[in-house]
Amino acid sequence: MVVGLDVASHGSRSARRIAPVVPGRLPLLGHTMSLLDSPFRFLSSLRSHGEVVRIYLGTLPVYLVTSPELAWQVFATDADRFDKGMIFDRIRPLSGNGLLNSDGDFNRRQRRLIQPAFHRKRIANYVDIMARAASDLVESWRPGEVVAVDQRMENLALSIVGQTLFATELGRDAITEAQRSMPILSKYLAVRAFMPKLMERLPIPANRRYDEAAARFRRVVAGVIVAARAEGKDHDDLLSTLLLARDEDTGEGMSDQQVHDEVVTILTAGAETTAVALSWFFYELGCHPEVQRRFHAEIDHLLAGRVATFDDIPKLEYTQRIIREVLRKYPLLLLMRRARIDVDLGGVHIAPGTEVALSQYALHHDPHLYPEPARFDPDRWLPDRASMLPKGAFVPFGAGLHHCPGYAYAEAEIAIVAATVAARWQLVPVTGKPVHPRLTATMHPPRLSMIATPRHI
Repeated sequence: MVVGLDVASHGSRSARRIAPVVPGRLPLLGHTMSLLDSPFRFLSSLRSHGEVVRIYLGTLPVYLVTSPELAWQVFATDADRFDKGMIFDRIRPLSGNGLLNSDGDFNRRQRRLIQPAFHRKRIANYVDIMARAASDLVESWRPGEVVAVDQRMENLALSIVGQTLFATELGRDAITEAQRSMPILSKYLAVRAFMPKLMERLPIPANRRYDEAAARFRRVVAGVIVAARAEGKDHDDLLSTLLLARDEDTGEGMSDQQVHDEVVTILTAGAETTAVALSWFFYELGCHPEVQRRFHAEIDHLLAGRVATFDDIPKLEYTQRIIREVLRKYPLLLLMRRARIDVDLGGVHIAPGTEVALSQYALHHDPHLYPEPARFDPDRWLPDRASMLPKGAFVPFGAGLHHCPGYAYAEAEIAIVAATVAARWQLVPVTGKPVHPRLTATMHPPRLSMIATPRHI
């Protein structure tokens, strides 16, 4: 903890600390190559240089905070002093001005309008869709089949979010296009986010593929929005909720463009993060027989062969601990904010317009917070142990003003899919094929092959 430097006066210019520049900066490129080549090692190393350090993305200075206390300040206590940062500027051509990218009063209005779509009662209805989709998937497997888990989970997550968004045939084209475009967008999004802005305009294959996929995806979704608005019916799906939402103060709803941007955000961000978490869930089970045994015992005892329901989710206590450990070990790599006004971070003065970043990966792998952070240990999340963590130590869905409104939806989907698979199958890693995270928009597990083995309860 940094003390005695007037941290309480957030806008004070009396801050006296100078954030050190991290070693390894290259001319013009800054630390971009270190971040892209060895992101996990690079980000984890930053805490050794201080609580606030400077890195350069190209020629752009970025102040990165490495402690949970300062992460919580940026995320929560001082959230209104920051706007979204450079990364969000780079992905705006894809997701527009949706909740992921927007700021200020507009963001708060959109959050109020969207929140009902993720109300507890709505999620209870979505769980039936999740269970049916997962059941259809596992019924297609055959004993001994080698399953491409990362691809199957990606398609499953897109199918689930598509069915919850679109209850009618109107959305079929959007789901099909999402399944076509999302692998391309995910593959190149991280490179696009961190590369110097000048390189965005270069006619290289990566830029061309990304731009074409983004434009095609947005065009298809726009057509679905126009058709649904013209139909004017409530189908009790997410799209209807967005189209019918009204601001309680003004009575105004969202424009087609606003609905479009939120739909794209839900389809991209929601499906990708859930698919990645599910893939790592099954991989970690396969690598840790005792964790798998305890998980299967809980599923067998509680469900006894029946389909999991919404009311079962809080009773799956060990399953919830596995989910939290997956979210700890495989979070987003980096989030950025931009100071709107003067801010004091740990005694370092942050001027308006300055880019500030924090690494969820580095926080979740800090050995001072999580002993042996590389070890997969769901019992870290036993109540007495989890209660010892400071605010800001575990932020898989953000915090404060910009906390993801769909976090309960995502956690419910992971639990329901995991329980549905476990009722019939055990997924066994293919020997001789180690799996390492690949830097995409998330910590994607490339080519995760596992063998489907029937379970006999």
